[in-house]
Amino acid sequence: MKILIFEYITGGGFNKQELPDSLKSEGILMLQALLDNFSVIAGIELVVMLDWRMTGTINMKGINTVVISPEDTVSDEFIRSARQCDAVWPIAPEFDFILQTLCQTVESLGKRVLASPATAVAIAGNKFKTYQHLSRNNIPAIPTRLLEDVFYSQGEWMIKPVDGAGCADSYLITGQEDFAAIARQLDQKDRFIIQPHIQGEKISLSCLFKQGQGWLLCANLQKFNIINKQYHLDGIVVNHHYGLSLYQDVIDKVAKALPDLWGYAGIDLIVTADQIGVLEINPRLTTSFAGIYAALGINVAELVLRLLEGEPVINPVCNREIIIKIKQNNHAM
Repeated sequence: MKILIFEYITGGGFNKQELPDSLKSEGILMLQALLDNFSVIAGIELVVMLDWRMTGTINMKGINTVVISPEDTVSDEFIRSARQCDAVWPIAPEFDFILQTLCQTVESLGKRVLASPATAVAIAGNKFKTYQHLSRNNIPAIPTRLLEDVFYSQGEWMIKPVDGAGCADSYLITGQEDFAAIARQLDQKDRFIIQPHIQGEKISLSCLFKQGQGWLLCANLQKFNIINKQYHLDGIVVNHHYGLSLYQDVIDKVAKALPDLWGYAGIDLIVTADQIGVLEINPRLTTSFAGIYAALGINVAELVLRLLEGEPVINPVCNREIIIKIKQNNHAM
């Protein structure tokens, strides 16, 4: 099988502008981990798109590399490379419909997407649509409304883009003045949501999905700092042990509610003493993926390929916590 891997940030998505350091560092982590997974799988030929500034940063030994220069049109190069492959594994942020468009493009070419299809991304990639969909299916989710539909009421709130990646452009609101200031500076209020700021553990689930079934790989603890009333991801404890059976129940419900989810996906939760609330669903590789092999000895790429023929067989060969440190920034994928 010949597979195109396109990690948007390191693969040329920003070839005509400066690379955002925060997204770049996490993109490198995910891409290198995925290449490491594939390096021990027989019968696979990889093609990897790579931003011209990334050459020498990632170990590409023995891999067909398509270097994207500032003069290239990345969408044209993506289509050209995808046509030469049997399958495509896209890794991209949801904002500006980037991930959804990539999936639609691969599907239109008649190639296999080694991730969720565009139909699933259209819901999971939009935090408001995700909340509506989960609520209709009686799945506890953090209450979410469009910013343009609300006035400030007492309490602490989070304002964030409806399709943002992680903490990018998210704001903690602690009073009327905060709300008014943020509301004034945001031009497109219909592109932002507001949620109650709930104190609790921020847990991300690394999962596999196929046709209404879901499998938990591990639960991860996300550690944040709040700087100038914005969350900044500081690190992730991959394979954090806590409430695994409860998490599997959430995964089962999400899988049934979104049967189009396929392959690896992440579910972000806020866990309190009283409840587990779904914050968002990431229909793609997440930063936590980069620590799974070291934590459990599980080859996620191999499991995803097994989904093409049947169900995954998940057999951890070790069981330890792995800490991924994140450069202080406004992003987390």
